[in-house]
Amino acid sequence: MLLHLERPDHEFFLRGADAGSAMVNDRRLAASFILAPDRLIEHWAVRDIRELRTDDLAPLLALQPELIVLGCGARQTFPPAETMAACLARGIGVETMINASAARTFNVLAGEGRRVVAGFILTG
Repeated sequence: MLLHLERPDHEFFLRGADAGSAMVNDRRLAASFILAPDRLIEHWAVRDIRELRTDDLAPLLALQPELIVLGCGARQTFPPAETMAACLARGIGVETMINASAARTFNVLAGEGRRVVAGFILTG
């Protein structure tokens, strides 16, 4: 079997994520962060998705996504309804999933050239 190392054509790639850390390119992150294919914003102040407020979304929305992927940690939980509604009212889709699934989803969507932005909540 012939294996090829594939390099994504975007700047940032998630190699994996769990509840306490994430590997972005070759860097291990241990604090919540925001990621777009061309941008990494470290030290996002959010610690619990159940407390995510509309103001917390401002740095994600500033990146003009068509879809926001929220990595909520190790257990599936959801932000308040009004926070979800703030995105949907702008025509921006929102998906919430555990961090490992959010990492895979981000990579697939970024690889397709979609305007995806992800927010990962790390509790490590």
